[in-house]
Amino acid sequence: METTGRKIKAIRAYVVEGGGADYHDQKEEHWIVKQIATPMSIYPEYKMTRTSFGINALKTLVVEIEADNGVTGFAISTGGYPAAWLVMNHLDRFIVGSDPNDIEKMWDQMYRATLYYGRKGIVMNAISAVDLALWDLLGKLRNEPVYKLLGGKVRDELQFYATGPRPDLAKEMGFIGGKIPLVYGPADGEEGLRKNLELAKEMREKVGPDFLLMWDCWMALDLPYAKKLMEESAKLGFKWIEECFNPDDYWSYEDLKKAAPNNIMVTGGEHEATRYGFRMLIEKCDLDILQPDVGWCGGMTELIKIANLAEAHGKLVIPHGSGVYSHHFVVTRVNSPFTECLMMAPKADKVLPQYYPLLKDEPIPVNGRLKLSDKPGFGVELNKENLVEVKKGQRL
Repeated sequence: METTGRKIKAIRAYVVEGGGADYHDQKEEHWIVKQIATPMSIYPEYKMTRTSFGINALKTLVVEIEADNGVTGFAISTGGYPAAWLVMNHLDRFIVGSDPNDIEKMWDQMYRATLYYGRKGIVMNAISAVDLALWDLLGKLRNEPVYKLLGGKVRDELQFYATGPRPDLAKEMGFIGGKIPLVYGPADGEEGLRKNLELAKEMREKVGPDFLLMWDCWMALDLPYAKKLMEESAKLGFKWIEECFNPDDYWSYEDLKKAAPNNIMVTGGEHEATRYGFRMLIEKCDLDILQPDVGWCGGMTELIKIANLAEAHGKLVIPHGSGVYSHHFVVTRVNSPFTECLMMAPKADKVLPQYYPLLKDEPIPVNGRLKLSDKPGFGVELNKENLVEVKKGQRL
């Protein structure tokens, strides 16, 4: 389809509850909202469930962008009403009337215009969603999948590890590894550490010596606890220990990496944003694997820069979750050898779409593998049921 002379006619923002990009928005029986170590675990009243402190408070943001010939692209992230308001009342001016080919220019303008209140968090979620919608639109206008826009595949199919409490079941389903959510943090003392290591030993016995096992620590640890957990987990052949600290505590990451045995990796970046934040994780912290979420770090435009910086420093990039958006990126990158599948079944006993019910035809791995389709854009269709549109100038 011809893109020369095309202009963007409209941008729309929606919010939806109950799953979608805010995949923590689940019922209480779901493993993903039960007791898992978090920065809030030091407070007993917010320890037993992650929904108690509001992990599901933001809800899903949907951004849809329409070209002047009626073709639309869309993307989803978190950020809910605040992010939708930003899209419609600040970011929209850099999108409407622009050439859909000018993604780099639009990204730079959105980023520079929000520096005084943005850089990370909800603002970057909003920019990421707009950016991904632009890539989806451009792919549809050119009748090409996004991975071709990015330079094409370097592998025929994707391989996945699974994140969830049952790596033993993940092995049976064909995944190459399992990342376990850490249940007990520093507030649980030595007893909690012992329980974590008992689970680690149990799972290593169940999956055997060659299956990848990792810890997801979700910003919950202090440096002494992380060192103990890392040292004991290395003895069990764990592949990595992930996101141990407050994302801004680069100094603890640096110290942990210096103390790491050669047989375990230190990883992070899920809650980091932009090439500048990841430069800190590379140059100061020397992390082994960077884990940006393309819906939070700045979108595909910024993820490309992060990955190039990582590759120049000999680092791997294994994106956090991100479903179909990560798929199109990982299949094009030599330094992204495999990727993550969040186990969205309440008991982690089967593979379900990450963004259900928002994507009508969301691809999922079978036997731990996936071949991408050649549908244009990101290759998925938006389910518009239950979307609440946020209008320009609307009071929230």
